[in-house]
Amino acid sequence: MYVKQIDWQGYAAIAFAAGGYEAILVPGMGANLVKLAMPGKGVTILHTPQPDEMETFRGRPQIFGLPLLFPPNRIEDGTYVYNGRRYRYPITNPQQNNYLHGIIKSQPFEVAGQRIGEDFVEVEAVYRSNAQNDAIFRDFPHEFECRMLFRLSSAGLEHRVTFTNLSKEEMPLGVGYHTPLMVPFVDGSSADDCLLQLSAGKRWELSEDRLLPTGRLLELNDEEQCLRGKGLKPVGKPIECALTNEPIEIDGQPYRGAVLTDTVTGLRLFYEVDDNFRHWTLWNNGGEVNWVCPEPQTWATNAPNLNLPADVTGFQAIAPGVAWSAVSRIYVK
Repeated sequence: MYVKQIDWQGYAAIAFAAGGYEAILVPGMGANLVKLAMPGKGVTILHTPQPDEMETFRGRPQIFGLPLLFPPNRIEDGTYVYNGRRYRYPITNPQQNNYLHGIIKSQPFEVAGQRIGEDFVEVEAVYRSNAQNDAIFRDFPHEFECRMLFRLSSAGLEHRVTFTNLSKEEMPLGVGYHTPLMVPFVDGSSADDCLLQLSAGKRWELSEDRLLPTGRLLELNDEEQCLRGKGLKPVGKPIECALTNEPIEIDGQPYRGAVLTDTVTGLRLFYEVDDNFRHWTLWNNGGEVNWVCPEPQTWATNAPNLNLPADVTGFQAIAPGVAWSAVSRIYVK
């Protein structure tokens, strides 16, 4: 076990290890966990930027590591109204006139703590937004604190995010992760050896031009139904769909999350989420890459603009002084 400061590709970073897992955290780039691996098993879990990909990492951090999206996915026309206040975000996808992927994924966090326990290692990072922090406050005029706790042990990675509303008004809260899992994730295997299961429930119908939910929830098609059963090949052809999160059965128990299985070695990569994450986007960048993103989201894409009940969209707001937390886990067995 260890936790130490390192220079990683020109970034100040924290390297830490426990229980056979190794990780690298880059606080200055959205507290992105850019590496998670089990070298002893020949397992690489997350898509880690290589030296020749650093320019891409700076411009598209969401396709590497474990990036936090706040809010997740798309906001139609970059705007919505809540409690009489209009929120405006920059248009980051001009072709669709949408705002994409959140305001926090590239912001600098501070390391708030490090701890080595008897059988675990923890690293905590914190980000605070206020009126002086114009990059965020301009688009989202609430003071808030975001804390992320990364804990490594033989049980894998436990990742807890906590948002605290420090403003005097209710604060809309939509959280997600754009998590690229490696395909294959075992050394010596091939993408054809991998099958993905996902706790997908219903499919959001998306508009063809802007990929925004129309408001209709549909049954899974035959291919998507494989996600709830034997699994689906996650690369090789394009996948982009928005889904609700409904438990599947894994090893005889209800399970919320993704499971990527290497059918040759029998190793399984688990990406488990708690019931705060009620929606998914499943995306593989056109299918011609060696990774797939099962993206857990607390609210559906464009939730603030959907004319549907909050218990359907997952839209929520937290009161002044209130803290909200969610937990996800990544492990191999």
